Amino acid sequence: NRSEFHAPCRTNKYPREIPQLPWYRTTVPQMIMAGFLPFSAIYVELYYIFASVWGHKVYIIWSILFIVYIILIIVTAFITIALTYFQLAVEDHQWWWRSFLCGGSTGLFVYGYCFYYYFARSDMSGFMQTTFFFGYMAMVCFGFFLMLGTVGWRASLLFVRHIYRAIKCE
Repeated sequence: NRSEFHAPCRTNKYPREIPQLPWYRTTVPQMIMAGFLPFSAIYVELYYIFASVWGHKVYIIWSILFIVYIILIIVTAFITIALTYFQLAVEDHQWWWRSFLCGGSTGLFVYGYCFYYYFARSDMSGFMQTTFFFGYMAMVCFGFFLMLGTVGWRASLLFVRHIYRAIKCE
């Protein structure tokens, strides 16, 4: 059955106790690290996208946008795999949700950029424009969070299956 999870190696019935981790190995600092790198890869292109959507300018470099999108997907997958490896190396086996949150944290950085764009780069003002802008951008950034979280989780799942398939159990 395809819906069942089959571990690539033998597992115990009872999970191990996870050792106490330093503060920088907890979820929130890892989300910040994992979100900053992909965000820095798309930072420059965000201005042009925002200017075309909210500033009524024409966006004409679609090929660059596609390349930046591919870079975003690759960087998100690799940084999430690296953080999952570091998590497994200290015997923390609860990587599922953390890989999703770390992958999707770029959406939070994009929402932070929305504040910068609104207050520093745009000429928008008033209650209706503010609620319209931040409401729509919250939905777009939540979509980014879900999309990149899924990319990070899926990449981590493939990585974990690959490394545990190589374990020799006797």
